[in-house]
Amino acid sequence: MALKRMDNVGIVVEDLGGTIDFFRELGLELEGRATIEGEWAGRVTGLCDQRVEIAMMRTPDGHSRLELSRFLTPPVVADHRNAPVNALGYLRAMFAVDDIDETLERLRARGAQLVGEVVQYKDAYRLCYIRGPEGLLIGLAQELN
Repeated sequence: MALKRMDNVGIVVEDLGGTIDFFRELGLELEGRATIEGEWAGRVTGLCDQRVEIAMMRTPDGHSRLELSRFLTPPVVADHRNAPVNALGYLRAMFAVDDIDETLERLRARGAQLVGEVVQYKDAYRLCYIRGPEGLLIGLAQELN
């Protein structure tokens, strides 16, 4: 059987509402919001008695999703949000944008900070990393045609 698609990427946050607002400003759409709890959910994650608020954000093309989660129980046990770019493990999500400068301007109004600088890779892309809500590392890429 072949792989069909990547369904979503999950990010655990403290401020679910603020993070939703930030990703809306980037251009994602809120697909739904719910509280997930119960024995079945704990069996999937291995956390037993869990209660978590989730928000599913969809990219404009409808192909990708970002699942934002805020754990009510059990409490969060680790924090990797401010890890440097060369840290082990999952690190960032990269988004393709039409205009990197305009996107940066909008996201700075929501607290985004440029990590390094906007750079051009050959004649193909303009790229940058930003720190978004709660220090999340986000990549932006503008394809040059």
